[in-house]
Amino acid sequence: MTARLDPFAAAPSLMKDWQRASLAINESMDPTLVGLVEIRASQINGCANCLNMHTVFARENGETEQRINLLCAWREAPCYTDRERAALGWAEVMTRLSEGHDRDAAYRGLEDHFTEEEQVKLTLILSVINGWNRIATGFGIWLEPAAVKATTTRAVS
Repeated sequence: MTARLDPFAAAPSLMKDWQRASLAINESMDPTLVGLVEIRASQINGCANCLNMHTVFARENGETEQRINLLCAWREAPCYTDRERAALGWAEVMTRLSEGHDRDAAYRGLEDHFTEEEQVKLTLILSVINGWNRIATGFGIWLEPAAVKATTTRAVS
């Protein structure tokens, strides 16, 4: 894939701010849970760049191949906790806003397993990954995970 443009070159200050905010938001919750919802939202959005990156990062954080592979069928797979299922349900509803999914049912599940603060954090995490999905697919971006890590290190310094 050839990038249409490099958003970091076109708007360096804003993209650095976006990257810093993304990191801060994602670091506010358990990395295993963050990885699961990032991968699931990226599957729904068809973002190959983010799927490649977040599956690599999830493995580095100790996630298993089984759980990564079964994310597209999480409702039927027995390997996710009730808390993870609530987060994945919320991820789907927040990623597919226009499809009219039952937000009330998803929110009830969320309420059962997350504090109000965690609900906000999770929703922000989903806003971030959906934003990155749109940036990557919109501009035709493909970055190797190692390159992203290097950029991330520079963004926080």
